[in-house]
Amino acid sequence: MLRYLVNKLFYAFITLMGVITVIFFLFTVLPGDPAKMMLGQNQTAEQVEAVKKKYGFDQPLGTQYLYYLNDLSPISFHSNSSDDYTYLRDNKYNAAELFTIGNTSTVLKTPYLRESFNKQGKKVTEVIGETIPNTFVLAVSAIIIAIVLGIVFGIISALYKDTWIDKSIQVLSTFGMSVPSFFSAILFAWLFGFVLHKYTNLEMTGSLYELDDFGERMTIKWKNLILPAVVLGIRPLAVVIQLMRNSLLEVMGQDFIRTARAKGLSEYQVIKNHAVKNALNPVVTAVSGWFASMLAGAVFVEYIFGWNGLGKEIVNALNTLDLPVIMGSVLVIAIVFITINILVDFIYAWLDPRVKLS
Repeated sequence: MLRYLVNKLFYAFITLMGVITVIFFLFTVLPGDPAKMMLGQNQTAEQVEAVKKKYGFDQPLGTQYLYYLNDLSPISFHSNSSDDYTYLRDNKYNAAELFTIGNTSTVLKTPYLRESFNKQGKKVTEVIGETIPNTFVLAVSAIIIAIVLGIVFGIISALYKDTWIDKSIQVLSTFGMSVPSFFSAILFAWLFGFVLHKYTNLEMTGSLYELDDFGERMTIKWKNLILPAVVLGIRPLAVVIQLMRNSLLEVMGQDFIRTARAKGLSEYQVIKNHAVKNALNPVVTAVSGWFASMLAGAVFVEYIFGWNGLGKEIVNALNTLDLPVIMGSVLVIAIVFITINILVDFIYAWLDPRVKLS
C-alpha cells in the first residue's frame, strides 16, 4: 500500500506541475500590463515601473516562471538584496530561515499565491481562505442531499423495475440531469424566494454569514443555505439515482446474490447486506467527481444566489482581471480534484475486497 501511495503522490505532483505551468503561461500571455491593472487608471510611469520591479514583471518570461515556482514551493530560495524580487520584504512569505549561503537564504514557508490586484495588496490565500469555507458548507450540504436521496430512490427504482414508480423516478432524474444549473437556480430563486416568499420565508439571495439588523455583527443564516444546496444537488442526485438503479440491477443478477437467497436470508437482508454495498462503486465515482467540482466552486449557483463562496469570487476576479486570484483559485481547484481522486481509490478498496491497491 505504501508503494501504491508513493506512486500516486508522484503522479499527483507531475499533474500539479502541469497545471501550474498551464495557468502561469495562460494568464501571463493575456493582453494588458499587470502593473497597470494593479494601479488602476490613475497611475504614473514611475509607479508602474516600481510595481513591475517589486513583483518581477520587468523580468523575462522564463525568470517570472521560476519566481512563480519559488513562491509556490514550501522550500524556496530568497535573495538578501532589497532590490531583488525574492527579497523577504515584510516577511510576506511567513518564512522560517533554514540556512544561508552567500547572498541567498533557503527558507521553509507556506505557499505564497501572491497578492490580489484589486483588494489593496490583500494576499490571495486570505481571499480564498475567506470564501472556500462557505463553498465547503454548500458543497457538503448538496452532496449529502444527492447521496441520501439518490441511493434511496435508486434502490426503490431498481426494486420496482418497469413499474410506474420506476418510470416516474426515471423521468424526474432525466429531467434533473438535462436542466442547466443556472436555469434551475433562477427558477428556484424566483419561485421559492419571491413568488412563495410569504410561505417559505426564503430569500432570493443571501450568504451563510450576514450582518444583523443593526449592522453590528455577523450572524449565521442557515435558511439561506436551503435553496442553493437543493439546486446544486439536483444534477448529482439525478446521476446517483441512475447509477444506483443500474448497478443494483446488475448486482442482483450475480451468483453470490443467488447463494445468499439459497441460504434462507430474507430479501431485505440480501439487499441490505450484500447487494447495496457491492453496487456503490459507480456511485462513489460519480459522487467524488461531483463533490470535487462543487468544492472547487459552483460558479453559477453561488453567483445567482449571492453566496459568498469561491465560485462567486472567481467570477468577480474574471470581471476585474484580478489574475493572482484567478490563478490561485484554479490551483486550489486542481489540488482538490487530485486529493479526492487519491482518496476515492482507497474508498474503492474498502467497499469492494476484490479491488487491490497495487
